[in-house]
Amino acid sequence: MAKAKGTEARKTTKGPTPAPSSSRPSARLSGSGADTNLTALPSKLPLAPGAKYRRILLKLSGEALMGSTQHAIDPATLAQIADELVDVHGLGIELALVLGGGNIFRGIAASSTGMDRAHADYMGMLATVINSLALQDALESRGLHTRVLSALEMERVAEPYIRRRAIRHLEKGRLVIFAAGTGNPYFTTDTAASLRAMEIGAEIVMKATRVDGVYDKDPQKHKDARMFRHLSYLDVLNQNLGVMDSTAISLCRDNSLPILVFNMTTPGNIRRVLLGESLGTIVGKEIR
Repeated sequence: MAKAKGTEARKTTKGPTPAPSSSRPSARLSGSGADTNLTALPSKLPLAPGAKYRRILLKLSGEALMGSTQHAIDPATLAQIADELVDVHGLGIELALVLGGGNIFRGIAASSTGMDRAHADYMGMLATVINSLALQDALESRGLHTRVLSALEMERVAEPYIRRRAIRHLEKGRLVIFAAGTGNPYFTTDTAASLRAMEIGAEIVMKATRVDGVYDKDPQKHKDARMFRHLSYLDVLNQNLGVMDSTAISLCRDNSLPILVFNMTTPGNIRRVLLGESLGTIVGKEIR
């Protein structure tokens, strides 16, 4: 059978393609690099009545994960810390953490035995990543969304540190852990804590220790040791009190960022501090 002639021709006329519509607002960058259309969004959780701060940075030493054991990471201690952080997060407070790595490897100690200091410090940064991943797992097993942001690129296990990304995670109600220090040798995790706190706009740096605050001498060796309730930045530097290293203290001083040193071994202390109870030692501006 012959094919029919005059088959209908396809339409080939093309007109201008309309732009796709989108319900998402366009993100405009301010001079500081923040998304001005997005940074005004409220936090995921409302702030609990009586809460003293909205956004904090908590500095934990690596040894804090050991508890009273000789293991690098004690599961019971890790669980206790995670439970406290989940409880505090429930107050609506935006939590960021910096962890040390001294329970696994301490760069300064290794360099004193002949290892190259920069090489030793990079190994110490990797130790902080291990601690951060352990705490992330403990927190997420309790239902708290947690992001680890590393100053050293290791995309298989952690996100790269990007300031705007860290802030957005906090605004969305996620807990953020800053790993690998500053990403540079010769800088301690105390300095990393001060730096990250200023970058994300934290209202205070809270340094967790095994004693109640800052003393004029070691309270575990001297029964007559006197605890300070308030110190100025210069007091800490001039008296060499060892709250943090001098670089970290100077950074906080230059940017008027207060530091609270408190005892984290007492359960519930983080919550008490954040609800306004007077605990520990505050390092801040000089009182006149």
